[in-house]
Amino acid sequence: MRGCTIIKIMKLYSWNVNGIRAVLNKGAFQTFIAQHQPDILCLQEIKAKEAQVDIDLPDYFQYWNSADKPGYSGTAIFTKIKPITIVNGFVGDISEKYNLADDNYGDPNSEGRVISAEFDNFWAVTVYTPNSKGDLSRLSLRHKQWDPAFLEHLKTLEKLKPVVFCGDLNVAHNEIDLANPKENIGKHGFTDEEREGFDIFESAGFVDVYRNKFPKKTDAYTWWTHWANARARNIGWRIDYWLASANIVNDIHNPQIHPEIMGSDHCPISLEIDN
Repeated sequence: MRGCTIIKIMKLYSWNVNGIRAVLNKGAFQTFIAQHQPDILCLQEIKAKEAQVDIDLPDYFQYWNSADKPGYSGTAIFTKIKPITIVNGFVGDISEKYNLADDNYGDPNSEGRVISAEFDNFWAVTVYTPNSKGDLSRLSLRHKQWDPAFLEHLKTLEKLKPVVFCGDLNVAHNEIDLANPKENIGKHGFTDEEREGFDIFESAGFVDVYRNKFPKKTDAYTWWTHWANARARNIGWRIDYWLASANIVNDIHNPQIHPEIMGSDHCPISLEIDN
């Protein structure tokens, strides 16, 4: 029965599926679940509402935060362990505080970008960070409003218990995190502002779990453009992350990137956590 199994080590996965219906239609999602059996699976860019998706996962509780706009954005958490609490979006009045409202692209509050799930020993949070766009027209919202609001959300949750958060942060933090850094300096995903936002997460006490384990590992990417056979050549970017409160990092093990798992232009990333 769901939620009754005692799990000593929990396997947490994050995956930007770039459309859950497409990944299901390819059979990639079903194969992934069967082979990896995540205890908690965090998804981004689901591009669908729950009622639009025919998915059979009897072992999982499902929590969806779909965008109001059809076929756009959205996040979900599928978990074998029933959460204590689920929060869609930001807690309290954080959105109002940072004036997160409709811009030329839409209202980020209605784009289904954040879900937080409380478990016994930690919060698991997944996020699909707004893309600053090729012409950087959404960079100001991203840098001045979204990143500070999301950080305040995390720190508010952290007052209750440690936080592990994951998702597509739409930024390569350092030069080691993309194949061609010099050519991409100042372009969306590698601007000073976006990288500074990541710096601030770390200054606030959150640890990049993969880079903490593998500080010098190169060619470790999570997203590849469809152009020029980039994935086969591993010309990619690391823009999907797990970060964790400093006081839970010692309970986290085996962070991995899974480029062999196909179905999306992103690949899953994972970690294990002592329960």
